[in-house]
Amino acid sequence: MRTTFLFALALTGILVGVVLARDRAHPRSATARLGSAAHLTNEAEREASYWNEFAQETLRAKVQEAAKAGSTQSAKNVILFLGDGMSIHTITATRNLMGDSSNQVSFEKFPYFGLSKTYCVDRQVADSACTATAYLGGVKGNYGTIGVNAKVKRYDCNNGQNPANFVDSIAKWAQDVGKDAGLVTTARVTHASPAGVYAHTANRDWENDAKVYQNGGCSAKDNVDIARQLVEWDVGKKLKVIMGGGRRNFINTTVNDEEGLPGHRTDGLNLIQDWLKDKQANKQQAAYVWSKKGLSLVDLEKTEYLLGLFASSHCPYNGDLERSNYKLVKPSLTEMTDAAIKVLRKNENGYFLFVEGARIDMAHHDTRARKSLEDTLEFSRAIEHARAMTSEEDTLIVVTSDHSHTMTINGYPYRDQPITGLSDQLADDGLPFTVLSYANGPGFSTTYNDKTGRSKISAKQTEDVRFEYLATVPLDSETHGGDDVGVFASGPFAQYFSGNYEQSNIPAMMARALNIGPFANL
Repeated sequence: MRTTFLFALALTGILVGVVLARDRAHPRSATARLGSAAHLTNEAEREASYWNEFAQETLRAKVQEAAKAGSTQSAKNVILFLGDGMSIHTITATRNLMGDSSNQVSFEKFPYFGLSKTYCVDRQVADSACTATAYLGGVKGNYGTIGVNAKVKRYDCNNGQNPANFVDSIAKWAQDVGKDAGLVTTARVTHASPAGVYAHTANRDWENDAKVYQNGGCSAKDNVDIARQLVEWDVGKKLKVIMGGGRRNFINTTVNDEEGLPGHRTDGLNLIQDWLKDKQANKQQAAYVWSKKGLSLVDLEKTEYLLGLFASSHCPYNGDLERSNYKLVKPSLTEMTDAAIKVLRKNENGYFLFVEGARIDMAHHDTRARKSLEDTLEFSRAIEHARAMTSEEDTLIVVTSDHSHTMTINGYPYRDQPITGLSDQLADDGLPFTVLSYANGPGFSTTYNDKTGRSKISAKQTEDVRFEYLATVPLDSETHGGDDVGVFASGPFAQYFSGNYEQSNIPAMMARALNIGPFANL
């Protein structure tokens, strides 16, 4: 029945709007410029039930396969590792950065591998907001929206705060059955990906109250900003671990944080203090830390709630962390993951943990490929460490990405040539070119010169971590790619994650492994 339905959709030629997806500013004008009348979508996809039924069908087949294989033991814990923007090309290039194409990053050794489809309801090329709703809540939404179904368009002040349109995440499903939940990210904890754990909003940019007014002219009273949702709303308030950057979204413009940087709020709230007061009022053992030293002093065995905000905005790139004294004051992704697991594993009922390597994506947007690969290596180390800290008998670890990027590996470089360097051959114009390049982005200025045409690039230039790799189309921020991304799995019911499927099926399969939420007991 479903096959016939999908075939009918294909015959009707349903159009999905193609708009180059940025993961930085995501300007409203870019959407308005193209208009919305030409971008038709299947009306059924606006309903959460459409995606839930889709997942149910896929999951039933997976359950039947597992039953044949004799797999019946549910998982106690699930850790979802999200490499933001980590395309297949990024993984391949990271292997080469390690020394040779024959290498494997840690999660490539996992026994099961699949591919997920990353499009939004209204875009062929997705952003980190609509995808977070998919891989955490099981429902595909519109570009720029988080934790809401596709009835909500971006900037829709009214529908965005209508609970009827909210999409619950797997973190809530875990909390509802007595499991704990937490998140770790190298982005701001209010950024698009981690916000998918706990928030519901019509605009990913509404990280603080001032942004609600600035981006859409909506009321910050009626449209509660993402930072407030994290501290005040039920799912965020119950998270046992919150670690990443983003202090500026928790304090007022008149207040400086521990590193002397001002906040971005304009409502006078100090959400860090509010978070602490709430835990104290409930007689809960809670700790707030802002530095690596502070984290090292926390007794994780006794701490029930841990809030770590290690930067005003995003955490440093891991390569920059290693190259500077930052590593003495800022924890790495691996160190944050270690602390999170130690806090969460105290719950005998188990836990759900979301861990994001966010800056893989941000370096790609700058066409600074070397930085992206360095962060992918650290992401791999964090996964290896988590797998070593947990048991494959009771802990399912899933590794995936929200979307890809436009970086490619090209030319015919020798095996011993650096992946971040030049190809061994010259182009037809007699000039060298880099092994890694992008379809678009700021690297265009490195690629072309207004007076002489294509620029001559030296090997020495590519050794600079800030070098912007060659790009074909000029954009101030490179866009995402629309290709499928990898899904790697290890632990109970890891076999569910093989094959090719909708990104919105991922939380359904994780929930079935945990036997929680709407996908339990299928």
